[in-house]
Amino acid sequence: MKKIMMALAMFGGVLFSTQAQNNDKAPVKKIEVTGTAEEEVLPDKIFVSVTLREYFKDKDNKNRVDILVLEQQLQKAVSDAGLPKEALTVGGINGYREWWGKKKPTNFLESKTYTLALANLSKIDAILNRVDEKGIFSTNIERFEYSKIEELKKQVKIKALQNAKEKANYLLAGIGEQLGEALEIYEIDNGYYPQPVYAAMKREMAMAADAAPMQESTVDVQKIKVRFDMKAVFKIK
Repeated sequence: MKKIMMALAMFGGVLFSTQAQNNDKAPVKKIEVTGTAEEEVLPDKIFVSVTLREYFKDKDNKNRVDILVLEQQLQKAVSDAGLPKEALTVGGINGYREWWGKKKPTNFLESKTYTLALANLSKIDAILNRVDEKGIFSTNIERFEYSKIEELKKQVKIKALQNAKEKANYLLAGIGEQLGEALEIYEIDNGYYPQPVYAAMKREMAMAADAAPMQESTVDVQKIKVRFDMKAVFKIK
């Protein structure tokens, strides 16, 4: 029993001695900073929603303009603009009945919503000008995308980390210290948040749709902003 107690006492002495040595070790001097970077790019794919709706030319519910007529006008306008057939797809079909006074509705009118994929908005006015104005119920931008967004996000993260290192460098230089190697790097999740645009696009008919030339708009869509914050911990030499 005495031998066991002596062994425990010796082990405890070694443990205490080791802890004391660890406590005597000088702490690592370090600096923690956050770097920021952002980039703005024009989207290279824009999705525009166009809703066509049947209507009557006369007030007494006569001479209805069929949805197929409006659809053919839109398809031809897209083709004349030099866009592929696949650029135009049907996104939804709806129907409604119009009430005239106290009489029950008897006429069913159809509407279709199309999605038009464009590289930019330069041709949108010319396309819409080729469609019967009364048959266009609404138009708006659904969403926009940038095909190289993943590569752009990588570049922005690197720039944010470089910004963190630059910040740590000049802060330490201000107090006569030198920057050492990076100890820890954290990515702050606040990256790619494009702000959607849902503003309705209005147009003016300067001349008849069939005679209107294919004029291109010079107004660009809203840019996509990519921003990242990177936190880094550096050793101080």
